[in-house]
Amino acid sequence: MKGTPSAILTFGVKGGLEAGARFIDALQLITRLVNIGDAKSLACHPATTTHRQLNEQELENAGVSTDMVRLSIGIEHIEDIKADLAQALASA
Repeated sequence: MKGTPSAILTFGVKGGLEAGARFIDALQLITRLVNIGDAKSLACHPATTTHRQLNEQELENAGVSTDMVRLSIGIEHIEDIKADLAQALASA
């Protein structure tokens, strides 16, 4: 196999919970899904999905900030992924 390995990235979006949610909503190529490790690129905003039942203290204890976004990078062309991320960050 000559493919390039994928990656899982976790980062915060400046502006907190609302900005993180706007970033996820603005993605066009990257699919919003809570599972990771697919061939396609996926994104998750844990504070409003997988950890939405937790209060602020519980989120902090779990190491989940309200601005946190998790990306699982898939096999799409890197320039397409970068363009999608750039436009979503601009929307956040």
